[in-house]
Order: sequence, then C-alpha cells, then structure tokens
Amino acid sequence: MKKTHSLRTENILLRAPEPEDIDEMLTFENDESLWENSCVTGPYSRYQLKKYIAENQNNLFIDGQLRLLIEHSSGHVAGIVDLFSFDARHRRAEIGIVIKEEYRRQGIAYDALCVLEKHCFYLLGIHQLYAYIRTDNTPCLNLFKKLGYTFNATLKDWMYTGKGYKDICIVQKLQNQLHEGY
Repeated sequence: MKKTHSLRTENILLRAPEPEDIDEMLTFENDESLWENSCVTGPYSRYQLKKYIAENQNNLFIDGQLRLLIEHSSGHVAGIVDLFSFDARHRRAEIGIVIKEEYRRQGIAYDALCVLEKHCFYLLGIHQLYAYIRTDNTPCLNLFKKLGYTFNATLKDWMYTGKGYKDICIVQKLQNQLHEGY
C-alpha cells in the first residue's frame, strides 16, 4: 500500500492563502527586517497580494512556486513557507520560511519543513530542496542541520543588506535523504 502524507501535524497545518489572510501576508512581506534575507526591494500593496491570491493556483508546476501559510493548532497563522525558483527539468526547488517571533523556538519551523519535504519528495516528485541561509542566522542554520541538510558551500559577500555584505551558506537535501522517522 502506498503511503499518503498529510499537510499537517498535531501542531501545524500547511494551507493555501485565503483572501482573509491578506493582512497576515502584508505583515510578513512588508517587514523590512526580513528583506535583508531575500531579494525583496520594496513593499507589496494590498492590491498585489489580493491579485496574487486570486490568480495563483497554488500549483508548483503551473505557478513555479508554492506558498503555504503555517497555521498553528490554535488557529492562528504562525508563519509562511515557500517553494520557489522551481526547476521542473532538474526537479529542484528553493525553500524559504519565516516564523512569527511569538511562535519561534516551539518546533513549528521543524514541523512545517518536515511536512513540506514529504509533500515535495513523495507527491510532487522533487529530487532536491535547497536554501540560501546567511551565515549569521544561527537558528536557521541549526534548523536545517537538524533536518539533515548538507552544507555545500559558503558564498562570500553574497547578500547586500544596506549595512554591508553578508556571507551565505547553500544547504541541500536530496530525496533519498528523507528520514522515515518524521
């Protein structure tokens, strides 16, 4: 019998964005402190996010990305996890994750990434997941290490933050590295 995997654990649910999530999404997207960890160069408008939710099919193969809200068992949004830079030919995608401050250090990011990995590797046929992580982001580096990602390279002065350049690590996980224990 083939295994099936849910997009939930006891503590979290990964779900598609709904129109009523616009304020939550604006909070994440327009948090300037997070821009230093991405390629964002300016704020998003309510109209842009409304249009994104309406037009996006939340299908990695059609949209080239997959954005899921991390809903805590309390019913509140605890974070967002994204797959992007999807390459169908090479079956790989980049991961991004952000957790609200009040939900950090509770295992939510770990649970969300475990669920997302299973979804990617078992259902979507992704061969590899990867992330670019700033070398000074110790909690994130520890999270990916705990999840079994390999650290493949450090790129010097890779990201400009407005206060100078930062080094990043490239971490990667192949489909055959998924642990059955979670």
